[in-house]
Amino acid sequence: MLTVSNYHYIRENFEANYPSIFGLTPSVFEKQLLSLNDIGKFIHPTDLIKNLDEILQSKQNYLLVTFDDGLKEQFEYGLPILDELGIPAIFFANSKNFEDKKVSTVHKIHLLRSIMDPADFLNSIENIDKIDFSESEKNKAQKIYVYDDKKSAELKYLLNFKMAYDKQELIINKVFNSHFEEAIVLEKLYMSNENLLNLAKRGYLGSHTHNHYPLGLIDLGSIKFELEHSKLYFETLTNSKIEMVAYPYGNEETCTLEVAAIAKNVGYKIGFTTKRGNNTLAEKPLLLNRFDCNDLPGGKNYK
Repeated sequence: MLTVSNYHYIRENFEANYPSIFGLTPSVFEKQLLSLNDIGKFIHPTDLIKNLDEILQSKQNYLLVTFDDGLKEQFEYGLPILDELGIPAIFFANSKNFEDKKVSTVHKIHLLRSIMDPADFLNSIENIDKIDFSESEKNKAQKIYVYDDKKSAELKYLLNFKMAYDKQELIINKVFNSHFEEAIVLEKLYMSNENLLNLAKRGYLGSHTHNHYPLGLIDLGSIKFELEHSKLYFETLTNSKIEMVAYPYGNEETCTLEVAAIAKNVGYKIGFTTKRGNNTLAEKPLLLNRFDCNDLPGGKNYK
């Protein structure tokens, strides 16, 4: 059996005017790893590739640590703790951040929400593009995002359900550029090429696609590009094999059977979703389950 724990932000504190970036501090991260160590055996990514069926059908609970988005703080804060505890991991990165020198839209949204009042953020979007947002939709937003205030719920609903992804990207870019210098954010937020080379040498590097798009919601040609281009880019950069992929967003809509088939055809051996659950032989190798770290022992949602 295989249990996979996924992480994003690892930093000393998450203080912000309008909290929107959430993760673990290094001390909490270390405590969780120690808790997980009590329920299974950590496995190296290359061992998983070589012995996948054996691991999935084993009565032993194997554990895999994963990180999404190729963030610098993962390398600076997370990796030293892993090394100290002798725990391997795999880090999934988007090639866009390194090849095109661009910040991913998802991270632009996180950063904007951390400095802008939700009402101001909504106004900024509506000033660029007049969007019909009915009262019934606003009510629906509050029912979906029950832990958010009214304007935050409306903002999330607008971004996640109302806007086509290409339109969202154009609008967010305009708002982002009025508040941030992209080159500065890029340098601070993402790993360096040297970091990627270090990870690849250890067998710790995987693909998170090129643009961080929701694959199941784009056309087949674009899906192939997202999966194949990122794989080839990182393989060329690091002179290593990239055989694992983590799909952005990772839900059922974005991780379809077609997406998995394309991933296999372009050369991936293992793919990860964000569907919660352990993995046995019942799961498809290109659609393996993965827990958010908060849902496992040591996480804030674990019961």
